[in-house]
Amino acid sequence: MNELMDIRFYEQIKSILEGARNQAYSAANSAMVQAYWSIGKSIVEQQGKSERAEYGRQLLQELSKRLTHDFGRGFTASNLRNMRQFYLTFPNCYALRSNLSWTHYRMLMRVENEKARNFYLEECEKANWSTRQLERQIDSFFYERLLSSRNKETISNEILSLEPVKKPEDVIHDPYVLEFLGMKQSADFYEKDLESALIGELQNFLLELGRGFSFVARQKHIDLDGEHFYIDLVFYNYILKCFVLIDLKTGKLTHQDIGQMDSYIRIFDELQKGEDDNPTIGIILCSEKNEAIVKYSVLNDGKQLFASKYQLTLPTAEELERYIENERRKYEEREDIL
Repeated sequence: MNELMDIRFYEQIKSILEGARNQAYSAANSAMVQAYWSIGKSIVEQQGKSERAEYGRQLLQELSKRLTHDFGRGFTASNLRNMRQFYLTFPNCYALRSNLSWTHYRMLMRVENEKARNFYLEECEKANWSTRQLERQIDSFFYERLLSSRNKETISNEILSLEPVKKPEDVIHDPYVLEFLGMKQSADFYEKDLESALIGELQNFLLELGRGFSFVARQKHIDLDGEHFYIDLVFYNYILKCFVLIDLKTGKLTHQDIGQMDSYIRIFDELQKGEDDNPTIGIILCSEKNEAIVKYSVLNDGKQLFASKYQLTLPTAEELERYIENERRKYEEREDIL
C-alpha cells in the first residue's frame, strides 16, 4: 500500500463503512419484518369478521392489486398469505429476532414441529446462519439428527464446511429488502465475475449466429410463490416461434437445476407464450472445471417442433460446450495475468 496510507488507518475507515452498511440493512430489514407481521395481523383480524372463505380470498386479491399499484412488487396474494401465516406462526411480536430476514422466517414457517422451529430460530440468531445455511439444516433434518447423535459438536460444525457464511453484501442485495424499499433490482447484483463474463459473451454469440435469436432479457426475475429466481438469458426465436431460456451453472449439474428450469418453462408457457407460439425451450449450461455440459429441456411434447428445425436453428451441444470451455479458459488466463 502507498506509504502515505497506513494500513491500520485504511482498515479503520473500511470498518466504519462496513458497520454503517450493516446498520442500514439491519434497520431496513427489521422495519420490513415488523411491517409484514403487522400486515399479517391486520389480515387475520379483518378475515375473522367473516366466516366465508370466498371473502378471504377476494380480500387478498383486492389488497394485492391495490398494494402493487401503490408500492410496487412484493405484494402478491401468495406473499400476503405468507404474511398472514407469519402472524399466526409467531403471534408474539416481541419474540421476533431483529437479525433474521423475511426469507429466514418464510423458511421457519415451513417447519411444522414447533420445538424444531424454535430450535432453528434460536440457532439462526446465535450462529448468524445465512438463509442458505438454514435451508440446508432444515432439509437435512439437523434438529432430528442432533437429538439422536452422540457427536453433537461435529454435526453442529458441519454447516460451516457445506455452505458459505453470511456476508454483508449478501443481505444488502436481498431481493425482499430491495422490493420493500422500492429499489430496482439490478442484474449486476446477482452475477459473479466469471458468470457475468460468460453470460455476456454467450449473449453476443447467440445473436451473431444469425439463426433467429432476438434478445428479450438478462437476469429475468421470476417469482415462484414468493421465492425469487433469476434466469440468466431469455431469447425469442422467430424461426422456431418460441422462447428460449438459458441458465448458466458454474458447478456440477444437479437434478434441482433441471427441475428449476422445468418450472421456468411452465411459467413462460403459461404466462408468456402466445397462442401461435411453440413450447418454450430451456437450455442449461454447466461450466465445471475442465468440463462443460449442456442440457436441453422441452416439457410440452404435444406440440413438438420438427427435429430438422431444431438442428438448423438451435446451437448444438458441441457448439455450446466449446464456447463455454474457450471463454472460461480466456477468462482464467486473463485473471492469472492480472
